[in-house]
Amino acid sequence: MEPLGLAAWPPEPIKTERLILREPEARDRTAFIELLASPDVNAYLGGPRPRAELERDLPDIPERWPGSFAVELDGAMIGHILLRRATTHRHPAATGKADLGYLFLPQTWGSGYATEACTAALTWFDTTHPHEPLILTTQSANHPSMHLAQKLGFTELERFTAWEAEQWLGQRPPQTPPT
Repeated sequence: MEPLGLAAWPPEPIKTERLILREPEARDRTAFIELLASPDVNAYLGGPRPRAELERDLPDIPERWPGSFAVELDGAMIGHILLRRATTHRHPAATGKADLGYLFLPQTWGSGYATEACTAALTWFDTTHPHEPLILTTQSANHPSMHLAQKLGFTELERFTAWEAEQWLGQRPPQTPPT
């Protein structure tokens, strides 16, 4: 995966009713470690990474590149949204397309934060990359992620096997930028 190749990054923070989407900062490092070490968050992503390894290897400001949004609630990071270009993919239909990914701390699940944050990120994407489709891959066993993808306007292109599990590949058609 590689960054989207944006003309201007970072954007001004994106504010929703309850959240702020912004570029990751040094104060987010602990939350990134929690996300990446969480067995719940990584149940469908190949499993958690060892906390000691993350503490040692994660840079002072993790995931700081164009298309990487820290999702903040009440001054603390609760999630991460990734918009990137799929340079290589387990499925040829996804290669070269913009790809959406999201991770949220388990204690925030079920509160609508992922829907709210992803909707804001997609609105930003539609403005900066008009008329470009997006793809999303998740394990078909990850029902909450599939439900969110469908709620965001992704429809199934295909299912395929990778990482020893059935994957769901969805696409969101190009959108007209908001005016």
